[in-house]
Amino acid sequence: MSDDPKTLVSTDWLGRHLGDPDLRVIDGSWYLPDMGRDARAEYDVAHIPGARFVDIDDLSDARSELPHMAPPPEKFISRMRAMGIGDGHQVVVYDGAGLFSAARIWWLFRLMGKTDVAVLDGGMPKWIAEGREVEDMPPVLRDRHITVSVQNQMVVDVTQVAHAAKLADHEILDARSAARFRGEEPEPRAGLRSGHIPGSKNVPYRSLLNDDGTMKSPEALRAVFEAAGADLSKPAITTCGSGVTAAILALALERIGVARVAVYDGSWAEWGMYDGLKVATG
Repeated sequence: MSDDPKTLVSTDWLGRHLGDPDLRVIDGSWYLPDMGRDARAEYDVAHIPGARFVDIDDLSDARSELPHMAPPPEKFISRMRAMGIGDGHQVVVYDGAGLFSAARIWWLFRLMGKTDVAVLDGGMPKWIAEGREVEDMPPVLRDRHITVSVQNQMVVDVTQVAHAAKLADHEILDARSAARFRGEEPEPRAGLRSGHIPGSKNVPYRSLLNDDGTMKSPEALRAVFEAAGADLSKPAITTCGSGVTAAILALALERIGVARVAVYDGSWAEWGMYDGLKVATG
């Protein structure tokens, strides 16, 4: 793969740069309840040297009833400062699933106007499989100043998505599994209808990954989107169950040079809740 410190870097790249004074590594592991894993406990046992642990549910808007919505900028700033992550740092985010929740934290940094951030391709599983160093010691943290500039065009709300669906002037791309997209499988969150946003296309996030959890090449990514019927000349809106795997689609679209991409932060947790919003199946 071609390393890009603004999108995706390899374990080899991280191994070479691990001692850089301005590198900051984040363990952004997060799991759905049915995965049966404890992200924080796993971090405490073993993490990439120097890594800070960031919990998506903590780095969120506590005022919202929807799960892990993007935090207000003041909260993002306070959390990052306390972890010693600030201006001038190159950030690399990984997770324990390979490539799952790390993309969400990558997207949060981008939303806050921070572009020197990449996801570790293959994550912790690849790092460990290659016999690379891990530790159980928490890093020494020193406050670091951080400035943000919120990129509002990178996130959309339910009203904007409903408008886009009606006008068909955006490609709405859904990262959930095909069975959930078609409404053949119940949603993991109680009380949600089954199906998808009318006019949206299904690009299950797993279809963008290789068997080892790394992301496919840009050429292969483009082929996956095109096979799903996506018109990549249109602005894209990515969606999923609760805004986590939608960020994997956003990362993949960035890798292939699609310039206008927004995440629907509420995703199906919001759309599936309101009876006034149309739902398509099949």
